[in-house]
Amino acid sequence: MANLRALVAAAGRGTRARLPYPKTLYKVQGVPILLRIVTLLEHYDHKPTVIVSPEGKKLIADCLSCAGVDAWLVAQPNASGMGDAVLRFSESPAFSDSEHILLVWGDIPFIQPETLNVVVRDHFEHDNDFTFATRLVESAYTVVSRDAAGSVAGVVETREKGVAEPTAGERDIGLFIFRKEPVFSALRDDLPGKYGLATGEHGFLYVIEHLVNRGLRVVALPVASEKDLISLNAKEDLAGIDSLTDLGGNKVPE
Repeated sequence: MANLRALVAAAGRGTRARLPYPKTLYKVQGVPILLRIVTLLEHYDHKPTVIVSPEGKKLIADCLSCAGVDAWLVAQPNASGMGDAVLRFSESPAFSDSEHILLVWGDIPFIQPETLNVVVRDHFEHDNDFTFATRLVESAYTVVSRDAAGSVAGVVETREKGVAEPTAGERDIGLFIFRKEPVFSALRDDLPGKYGLATGEHGFLYVIEHLVNRGLRVVALPVASEKDLISLNAKEDLAGIDSLTDLGGNKVPE
């Protein structure tokens, strides 16, 4: 697909999940999460860009090389937030010829091809500026807000807003496709909500509200499945998933 490039944000060091290596290398059913993602994306981009931590760059490079996967690796020097990680795409050779970016968080092992294809198809068929997959859940850490007409108004990261307990709502899954120019312009601007109240990090989801306010077409598609929701943010997220193993083929100890 012309002018569409894939970006995997995989700079997580694995500390919260108590891993001694980047969490994107955690094996699920014998395959590192990152390899599952790049295989999923290869229909849209045969050489994606992967944002990595300086410490994890060699491990990720070795993993990709052993699997025969070609990718651009760009280091995010400091763990300064997802918005900063996305902006690092400008350092990739793929940046200059991209008009649309297909962005996936690097800790989501079970994104379904059907979900990905629906999101990409809707984005181009309806000439959207920003499109993302969502699902209604009982405990939403990110909450999509909609106006009276049902259109997206914004997305709130409850942790960064100081919300003690998440409530039921519509949440994103970490799968987005968007026009590069308006999103990168918003990320570079000094906008309200840019830095999280809890972490002080440069976020990403706050730009959605600003894109809406700028009159751009933002669409949230509630098409995600239960499998799409699974992510390796913290070790407890993996409870009950028997197929998850570490790099040595062993389950992470309790």
